Amino acid sequence: MTLAELIAQARTALDTAITARTQEQDALMALRSEENLTEEAVTAQVARRDAADAEVTRRQQALDELEAEQTREAEIAALQARTTPTGQRTPAYDRVARVGAEERTYRPDEDPRGGAFQRDVAAAFLGDYDARDRLARHMREERTERGDQIRQETRAVGTGAFGGLVIPQYLTDMYAPLARANRPFADACRRHVLPPTGMTVEISRITTGTNVDNQASENTNVAEQDMDDTALSIPVRTAAGRQTASRQSIERGTGVEDVILDDLFRAYGSRLDTTMINVASVGLSAAATVVTYTDGTPTTAELYPKVIEGLSGVEGALLDQASGDNLAVMHSRRWYWMQNAMGTAYPLITQPGVVAQTLGANYAEAYGRGVRGILPNGTPVIVDNNIAVNLGANTNEDEIYLVDRQECHLWEDPDAPVYIRAEQAKVESLGVVLVVYGYYAFTFQRQPHARKISGTGLVAPTFTGA
Repeated sequence: MTLAELIAQARTALDTAITARTQEQDALMALRSEENLTEEAVTAQVARRDAADAEVTRRQQALDELEAEQTREAEIAALQARTTPTGQRTPAYDRVARVGAEERTYRPDEDPRGGAFQRDVAAAFLGDYDARDRLARHMREERTERGDQIRQETRAVGTGAFGGLVIPQYLTDMYAPLARANRPFADACRRHVLPPTGMTVEISRITTGTNVDNQASENTNVAEQDMDDTALSIPVRTAAGRQTASRQSIERGTGVEDVILDDLFRAYGSRLDTTMINVASVGLSAAATVVTYTDGTPTTAELYPKVIEGLSGVEGALLDQASGDNLAVMHSRRWYWMQNAMGTAYPLITQPGVVAQTLGANYAEAYGRGVRGILPNGTPVIVDNNIAVNLGANTNEDEIYLVDRQECHLWEDPDAPVYIRAEQAKVESLGVVLVVYGYYAFTFQRQPHARKISGTGLVAPTFTGA
């Protein structure tokens, strides 16, 4: 794992700790406003708040140490570059041992728009050997981080499709990318590394277990039942997309290739996620057991018991295999509809970290940034707009899914999605083929358990405060 990846992990851990500390402080403030306040309850909540505060401090210190280390590595690299004796031949990139971090050939802080890279591509095509060297070193860096996987393949676009990116029209950093649902649910699933070979993932499922019973009397045979299993075969799927761009758009434009790849990467994430939810037979919607909510005038207060019914079904199906790491997955329109409810009744059983006077809590996270909030019983909510909103007899319903996160399995290649840049495939028409692809597999049937709330109570919501 690189230093940059460790820093990214540390920042995520710090964000999580800050969120937890905020929840504990909110709970403390709510407790202090109660009429039947006791000193013991306040002391216990202060202790929980202080523990969360200490965790924030610890995570901050860990992040500071990593960032300081990164700064020092950059200083050492710069110092080494200045002190290399003149007149001595510098070893080739791939024939020298390095300790610490080395600056990339093309860096966003020095070349935020990718102009240097694009110029080198054009110059190398015209025979500039220095440009070729820089591109070759860049490719070695990419292979180190992304894997050495290159193919050629043969809908094309020209410069007209990138009018806003071709100099000197206007600033390239103001382009508006196509909004996509991306992959909120997939990112919340239990992740595994996809096996290096094969197009099927095989899992053994115990379908007949052993038996234990009370012995009838001394020296009589004890209970016996032969164990049996059934193979669960999970197909490995391929998600892929390509775009053929004219060489003119890439060489005479700025950032065109980056814009195409950004859209391809996000399209890849959206396709993977929507397949996991909506594909026939094995998708989450197809695999989940239905909890029906039929109501001509639905309200959040009436929907919530169905959520509890669904979670009860999840645990009832998993029994001792239940991890308790449950998730509620819903469309953004359903999440905001639940937030619009107003009332005076509160849950009779409160949960740690959830203020009793509210129907759950919203974490104010942006779309696609993980858990958006929690329900009154403490179940985290994932908002995912790949959930269909055209279900039911009138094609205007959505669904809410309730799952155990640890039994939502997703296998992916660590390098996925892979990026291919093929020039020779379309050389006769001065085209450059950009391809993004990846392999993945998923299942919710290792331990069948998922529940979904569906029915006329989940028609397109009206925001009336009910």
